[in-house]
Amino acid sequence: MRDLKIPDQRHPEKAHRPDNAQPKKPDWIRVKAPTGAGYKQTRDIMRENKLVTVCEEASCPNVGECWNQGHATMMIMGDICTRGCTFCNIATGKPETLDAFEPGRVAHAVDTLGLKHVVITSVDRDDLADGGAEHIAQTIRAVRHRAPGTTIEVLTPDFLKCPDSALEAVIEARPDVFNHNLETVPGLYPTVRPGARYFHSLRLLQRAKELDPTIFTKSGIMVGLGEEKQGVGQVMDDMRAADVDFLTIGQYLQPTPKHHRVDRFVDPAEFKAYEKAAWGKGFLMVSATPLTRSSYHAGDDFARLRDARAAKLG
Repeated sequence: MRDLKIPDQRHPEKAHRPDNAQPKKPDWIRVKAPTGAGYKQTRDIMRENKLVTVCEEASCPNVGECWNQGHATMMIMGDICTRGCTFCNIATGKPETLDAFEPGRVAHAVDTLGLKHVVITSVDRDDLADGGAEHIAQTIRAVRHRAPGTTIEVLTPDFLKCPDSALEAVIEARPDVFNHNLETVPGLYPTVRPGARYFHSLRLLQRAKELDPTIFTKSGIMVGLGEEKQGVGQVMDDMRAADVDFLTIGQYLQPTPKHHRVDRFVDPAEFKAYEKAAWGKGFLMVSATPLTRSSYHAGDDFARLRDARAAKLG
């Protein structure tokens, strides 16, 4: 994994920011260092296919557990993002040209790993007229062709500056799950997610469901950024109004001193309260723990999500 001790090497665009002290993590947020034969095998497959994973780029705390089980979240369209979200560990800058062979390499890796469920995400590509939507669609189709038994979850950008046809192209490729994270409460967008718009992201999720009601929709937020409990409840209500099926809530972890500060570490009991509230609001699937991330246990959660819909339809 990349060296996170010298953030300016990886994030020159953040060098001007003042340092934010990184508080000591409580016991419930600690994870083991990534090791094991499965971890090495997954890493080697990613390297051999010249693929980027959000597991590494975003410094996910669950990388050891997931990779040891042969699970990895593919990040397509490069490792440089056109946005500068203050929580995110992915580098900001001018991305390289899209690699036309990448969808095939992703499909090959999915097949080699024998994945039953794959999560495909990407950087934001505001430099592209369609935000990379067609490239995402091509990747979905390539995986369908190479690994027809694999269910596919996409975690997409917001396509903020794109025509409606961008989202339509992704939905027409028929992913099983359409995921777009709201990330935080609307009041924190100017400091946490300055390049995005809360109600645009919410509408994107709603429109995905309108375009294909059979696709599961999913979204997530982080807590510990300075939000209030009431604000989290309002985001849940907004998601349900947009017919979002699956909610994830996890603890924000500060990648480097140059990133947004951790306001607090949310106690596991508070996560349980959020989970209970979310079930009460009608989500089909909820994952709310300190270590929850969008793609953490995504395959198992998808199976439960599918069962929950079947039970609801009776």
